[in-house]
Amino acid sequence: MKNSILFKSLVVLTVFTALVACQQEKKKVINFPTTDLTAENFVPKPLKIIPTNSAFGLDKNTIIYTSQNATGFPEVGEFLSEKIKWQTDLELAVNASDNTSAERIIFINQSDSTAFSSKEGYALHITQDSIILNAKTAEGAFRGVQTIRQIIPETSNDTLSETKMWLIPTGKIIDNPNFEYRGSMLDVARHFFSVEDVKKYIDILAYYKINILHLHLADDQGWRIEIKSWPKLTEIGGSSEVGGGPGGFYTQEEYQDIVAYAAKHFITIVPEIDMPGHTNAASVSYPILNGNGKTPKIYTGTEVGFSTFDTRKDTVYAFIDDVVREISAITPGPYFHAGGDESHVTKKKDFIHFVSKVDKIVKKYGKKMIGWDEIVHADIDTSAIAQFWANEENAKLAVEKGLKIILSPGKKAYLDMQYDTLSKHGLHWAGYIPVDTGYIWTPERYVKGINKENILGVEAPLWSETISNMEELEYLAFPRMIGYSELSWSVEENRNWENYKVRLGNQAPYLDKMNVKYYPSELIDWKKSKYTYKTIDKD
Repeated sequence: MKNSILFKSLVVLTVFTALVACQQEKKKVINFPTTDLTAENFVPKPLKIIPTNSAFGLDKNTIIYTSQNATGFPEVGEFLSEKIKWQTDLELAVNASDNTSAERIIFINQSDSTAFSSKEGYALHITQDSIILNAKTAEGAFRGVQTIRQIIPETSNDTLSETKMWLIPTGKIIDNPNFEYRGSMLDVARHFFSVEDVKKYIDILAYYKINILHLHLADDQGWRIEIKSWPKLTEIGGSSEVGGGPGGFYTQEEYQDIVAYAAKHFITIVPEIDMPGHTNAASVSYPILNGNGKTPKIYTGTEVGFSTFDTRKDTVYAFIDDVVREISAITPGPYFHAGGDESHVTKKKDFIHFVSKVDKIVKKYGKKMIGWDEIVHADIDTSAIAQFWANEENAKLAVEKGLKIILSPGKKAYLDMQYDTLSKHGLHWAGYIPVDTGYIWTPERYVKGINKENILGVEAPLWSETISNMEELEYLAFPRMIGYSELSWSVEENRNWENYKVRLGNQAPYLDKMNVKYYPSELIDWKKSKYTYKTIDKD
């Protein structure tokens, strides 16, 4: 198999190398300016950068080739072509065998090199005539494509050639993620966000090499995913949200659309149904599930801890089985998040009983259970994953039990915390998190006794009690989410606040072109760009 891949790659490489060679006589000699690849504004910062100080001239005579029989590689090439069109207005052909005007080539190559230690590793070799992107998998190639996108300048250089040319610094980049799980959570339960909102969030996350989007699909204020065997969940539970708004929900077809869009961006969707607490919307829809001794009513406030399922009722577990079954069937990723936090009115023995049973249900449908750090007190399989958000002792207990940890400490990684006392949105129960505070911490050593090998990755949750539209979401998520991407991708020795804040400031052109209403922290010297954010009119 390896020899077959190598042979096919060599054939393609030979063909397009010959094609380029035939064009050498047609090409005008260009005296490229001196460049420095290490000075580019990569976020997250790659593992290793070696500059060679010339330039690749991206112009209309550039073509894209890929390993054509390698799964996903032609699609990654098409994706890159689409994004280059979006950035520069250049229309680059992909795998065009009859192109006779090509002068420079981008080749996305499937490699069987043992140098790639993970499926997301990649290497870039940039010369004056070619950009060769090597990766073992399409996922690795896709991560490399984001790096290419980040080194395409905002404007062209029109003095070196008869055509507009975007100068990309030459050199070599070798890259690999520090953590395999790099995520953000979006709470669509407190306030509902549309399919198009979620897709835009995915677009931006993918640009910064995030590979997990955790959707908080159910809480006291709303149930957001259609369950065909329990239709009242969306008919009743989906009709409300914080503040009394109209709520909303995703049909299974809409949810599958989100999952497919995420997959195109090599992002895994992690669905969460929070239980046994945070379950008022489910109990309002089906009161037989309720376990707090009160008559459930639609809830639009923001208090927590008052709801619970009846953990000793068989009907509850039949319900959970149906929910896990239906959601798992349309979620190809390996995880199902079962919540487990803030179950204040659930007796401890009932909580332990409940979580243990839910873990078995999740495993029954082929998923690994993730839960907030409270789940470690139950008898759960070591395949389960504890998400540390508040209690360090819970995190340590998880490690003692052989569980992997996702780091989401509220004091450092909660995107819904206000930046400062003047922030328009957010809360501050865990403290204020300005942009520097969100970046200056070390996940590998954040909790004493928890080492890198115990950590699956980092996730930044965005709870939506105080936000109700995309502009407000973007205000809280960005720029902090960009920093979390670096904390989870880049190795510790490549993370430095003084260097990062310069690179962050230079993300402004991309954010402006994406119409992202980010928080313009005064800690950052934001680069002025030719793009202007288009404010959405409000009634």
